[in-house]
Amino acid sequence: MLTSKLKEQLKSGHKLAQKTDHVFVFLEILAHEGGIQSYVKDIFRAYGSLNTGHKAKVLVLRDSPEDIHPLECENLKFYSYKAQSPHVGRVKMVAALLKCLLQERPQQVFCGHINLAVLIQSLCQPLGIPYTVLTYGKEVWEPLKKRERDALICASKIWTISRYSRDRACAANGLDPNMVEMLPCAIDGDKFIPGPKQPELVEKYGLTDAKVLMTVARLWSGDIYKGVDVTIRALPQIAEVFPQVKYLVIGRGDDQPRLAQLAQDLGVSERVVFAGFVPTEQLIAHYRLADAYIMPSQEGFGIVYLEAMACGVPVLSGDDDGSADPLQDGKLGWRVPHRDPKAVAAACGEILTGNDQRCDGQWLRKQAIAIFGLDTLQQRLQALL
Repeated sequence: MLTSKLKEQLKSGHKLAQKTDHVFVFLEILAHEGGIQSYVKDIFRAYGSLNTGHKAKVLVLRDSPEDIHPLECENLKFYSYKAQSPHVGRVKMVAALLKCLLQERPQQVFCGHINLAVLIQSLCQPLGIPYTVLTYGKEVWEPLKKRERDALICASKIWTISRYSRDRACAANGLDPNMVEMLPCAIDGDKFIPGPKQPELVEKYGLTDAKVLMTVARLWSGDIYKGVDVTIRALPQIAEVFPQVKYLVIGRGDDQPRLAQLAQDLGVSERVVFAGFVPTEQLIAHYRLADAYIMPSQEGFGIVYLEAMACGVPVLSGDDDGSADPLQDGKLGWRVPHRDPKAVAAACGEILTGNDQRCDGQWLRKQAIAIFGLDTLQQRLQALL
């Protein structure tokens, strides 16, 4: 026979078990700025707006508490495990996660990076708790180590951001495409809006009367796939038709000296403006400077294309990557071979001429928001949950 006290303890324990529906585990969310970080923040904003009654805990290894707490809301609680010693931080996070799994038995655990997948599998599988792995792009495009691949195969679901990323990850790692669900990036149409070019920025960058091409990208030597060098190589050909063309490059990194030297060697250094790092809150004003957003890249998705389109700026991407989704297979923009300067130059000529519907900023913005707005993200997230 159970005593009344024990019955009350079990009853309290049952209440505790219902407390947390979902647990998200991430390496970082805000430690760096980038497309993936923006995407993850949008997921949490969407989750926070759900009216399903779900509650979640978010465990983050590398972000500091003051960084992540602003994301908290009634149904999202964040926990940081950043420490001077990465090993100590990881041990603390694992202990907290295990305690949560044992005491609260969440419905689902969401693994925010492939580098955490083996850990999540080892904790969830013995307890019979299903887990989902979030994937984005190149981190899963090549064959993974056996344990990481097994962790993906054993997941209840895999989320990814584009058809290309799904197909490439499945081909490289023998995954069943049917277990992969799509949760594309989104755009805040109330934040990214068209507007006039700010005179002070035009003057700052020397863009008076210029036809402005723009790219937002990390200028890291390991990220040359972004295609900044290809666009620089295309400038001489573009300038033959549009002598007032300039190329505004926003971003920083160790590859900038090489890119600057390339521009000098090609005789277009006066046309290339390296703006350096621009904070997110100032990025919208910079998009408005552009007559075209040019990034012949290889992206998992490419949220910057959505940002540009929402600001009414026509876009160019590579033709063999996840940008097929935001550009809707070319319906919303130009797609060219990503390492072909001649193809980039020809497409830039069409964009700057402005005779194509894809140059209609109002139409472009309407299409982008209808397909990839935050409301759509919230609906997709609710369906997946």
